[in-house]
Amino acid sequence: MPKKGKGKAKNTVNKAKHTKLMNRKINKVKLEKQLHKERLKAIIKKANEQKEGE
Repeated sequence: MPKKGKGKAKNTVNKAKHTKLMNRKINKVKLEKQLHKERLKAIIKKANEQKEGE
């Protein structure tokens, strides 16, 4: 017979850990994309300044 109302709910710890890790991964990817965009903008800006200087 299954237990009724005793102990903690099944899988809650693993689900919490999984959610935490997935959120870290998602945030890391977002940050990397943002940094990549900023680097590209800086490169383009520098190239345009060099064109105007010539």
